[in-house]
Amino acid sequence: MKNVHKHRAYFAFLGHRISGLLLGIFLPVHFYVLGLALNRVDQFDRFLQFSEMPGVKFAEWGLLILLATHLGFGLRLLVIEFVPWPTPRSIRLNWISWSMTFSVIVGAVFLTGVFGS
Repeated sequence: MKNVHKHRAYFAFLGHRISGLLLGIFLPVHFYVLGLALNRVDQFDRFLQFSEMPGVKFAEWGLLILLATHLGFGLRLLVIEFVPWPTPRSIRLNWISWSMTFSVIVGAVFLTGVFGS
């Protein structure tokens, strides 16, 4: 029996699950900040000043990479489930590379927009 934990599809599975968990952890923070915009404008303004720090910008980049990774691997799963393919292996492995490439491109575009200006 092959060791499935060394297979590329297993890493795609882990990437999708871990990015989903981390995004789920981020959501309460996001909703809290949105609540500040509605109820405590002075605290929200201080948060906006805080968000201009380079470390926070880097964290935003990480969040965007998580979103792109989760989207790419989620689309991969949808394609595997709903599109008929002549050989299942062809789509499973090809979409892993495309998903990671998509994530890297999105991250690079974000970096050039945030740090390039």
